[in-house]
Amino acid sequence: MILTTTEHIPGKDYEILGLVRGSTIQSKNLGKDITQGLKSLVGGELSAYNEMMTEARALATKRMVADAESQGADAVVCMRYVSASVAQGAAEVMAYGTAVKFC
Repeated sequence: MILTTTEHIPGKDYEILGLVRGSTIQSKNLGKDITQGLKSLVGGELSAYNEMMTEARALATKRMVADAESQGADAVVCMRYVSASVAQGAAEVMAYGTAVKFC
C-alpha cells in the first residue's frame, strides 16, 4: 500500500475510490498524567505524551490502510492527520485520505 501526502503518484494512472479514514482515542494512565503535569511546570518535552501520540498515529494509519484495502485500493493519496484533545490527557487522532486503484 502506497501512502502519500501528494495529489499524484508520478508514473501511475488511477481511479478514485473515495475517502478512507482511521481513528483512535488514546490516553495515558493517571500516574503518567500526573508526572507529565509536573514536567509541564518546569518545561521540556513531555515524552509520555509524545509516545502516546506516536502510537495513536500508527494505529490510526493502520486502521485507514485497512479501510482502503477493504475498498480494493492500491494507494492512498492526499493523506493527512488531524488530532484533537477530547479530555485531560486524552487525544483523538484521525488519519484520512483518498483511496485510489491503479489502472
